[in-house]
Amino acid sequence: MIKVSEEAKKKISALMSEEGFSVEADYVRVGVKSGGCSGLSYELKFDKAQSEGDKLFEDNNVKIVVDKRSVLYLAGTILEYSGGLNGKGFVFNNPNAQRTCGCGESFSL
Repeated sequence: MIKVSEEAKKKISALMSEEGFSVEADYVRVGVKSGGCSGLSYELKFDKAQSEGDKLFEDNNVKIVVDKRSVLYLAGTILEYSGGLNGKGFVFNNPNAQRTCGCGESFSL
């Protein structure tokens, strides 16, 4: 299960609207790929369709799809948003990460 904070929901809704997506009909695709300074990095994008094998989660009225390879890495993750002058943008609060880099965009298990 992936959760979405209220601040992340607001930013996702605004960005989806700007990019021609609908928070009611479309998806936020979250994944993990090899790379980054800690070994694994997060992927975040919008999608109009689910792919075969995707796992669907919905939290805070945001539909999230995750490919089956990434599900285990992301179990229990909370997607948050930190704005402002010192904000980092979207932040993955991942309880499975043993180590994260300073920018928060990569992790290791």
